[in-house]
Amino acid sequence: MADSTPSGDTPTASPEGHLDGVGTAPAGFLDAASGQPLNAGGREALLAAFDAGWADPARLYRDGRRAAMLLDAARASVATALGKRPTEVSFTSSATTAVHRAILGTLAARPGRLVVSAVEHSAVLRAGDLHERMGGSVTTVAVNGQGRVNLDAFLDAVHTPGTSLACLQMANHEVGTLQPVEQALAACRSAGVPLLVDVTHTLGRLEPPEADLLVADAHMWGGPAGVGTFAVSSGTPWRPTGPLDEREGSRNPGPPAVALIVVAARALEWALAHRDADNVRALNLTGDIRNELTRRVPGITWLGESVERVPHLLAFSCLYTDAESLVGGLDAAGFAVSSGSSCVADTQRPSHVLTAMGAPSGGNVRVSLPWGTAVNVPEFAESVEQVVHRIRKDFGALDLPGLTDSP
Repeated sequence: MADSTPSGDTPTASPEGHLDGVGTAPAGFLDAASGQPLNAGGREALLAAFDAGWADPARLYRDGRRAAMLLDAARASVATALGKRPTEVSFTSSATTAVHRAILGTLAARPGRLVVSAVEHSAVLRAGDLHERMGGSVTTVAVNGQGRVNLDAFLDAVHTPGTSLACLQMANHEVGTLQPVEQALAACRSAGVPLLVDVTHTLGRLEPPEADLLVADAHMWGGPAGVGTFAVSSGTPWRPTGPLDEREGSRNPGPPAVALIVVAARALEWALAHRDADNVRALNLTGDIRNELTRRVPGITWLGESVERVPHLLAFSCLYTDAESLVGGLDAAGFAVSSGSSCVADTQRPSHVLTAMGAPSGGNVRVSLPWGTAVNVPEFAESVEQVVHRIRKDFGALDLPGLTDSP
């Protein structure tokens, strides 16, 4: 599935940070970490994929063989992006399902202790809860105030006898902090423990590590919702935890959604082709947003690493504000942002990530930029300033400690 971008046709950035010919998200949509519209590559492939990939790829007649060829090509493309062999890559209906298949399948083949960081996605933590209910054990490793895992404690945990699997996200989904994955991987290799790395929020933007297991979600790289993927390297112990199914190497039951998988693969190819330009755009925009809000909004606390982070995501908390009012006020001003825990259905539930970091969870906001989207930084910063000021005024909080200047 070769990239169709014409040779020399390099996207250019407009004054507002829009990557010309790339953006698909509505103006003001700043919640890409929960999903985003199809990018240009995915849209280009959409109709053709549904026209050609509707049949069951397990069937031997012509339409089935054609669907199988499309599926094989898509699998090979995604495998290349993950640094894996096609036979090691399987597709599911979501990253959540992929996480559960990967973790529980590995622990079924290699019973023992599971090691996780305290800020993993809830899908990882809930798989750990199930493992404990089934008689297994879980070691949760603490993080520092920026959300980075305590590496020494992580190394001690994976070298503890009886450890069967370790999980570490490449970047945190709420605050954007990059984790020391390479050091963790080296420790796991020396201990003979497989490492699962969640690359959901980095695949298409950063090179994935050479981990034993990888999980991702197409919706995060500009592909369609409904396509998760996980890779299990050859030689890594794994076996299915449910009824056997010959589909997807017995890693996920039921026929794969061929058309959606084809669109996802094409969208990933497109993202990789435009990665460098969009990462520069996103890093500049998030830096500008941080500078503007720091200047305009007293009592703002920035969450996560300021340097070692993904380029398109940043998070902050505003003293004496509540998340619901802040998100609602920004929505009325034309800006869609998220708050609370980003990986549970009830987004007003206190974030386990911020709790683990010891960070303020009240009035927290996550800004995550979709591919190529335009952002009017001064307008966004002014809206945040006005909404925060209004909330504090309503609460009678303008003169409380911590607010040295009133906006």
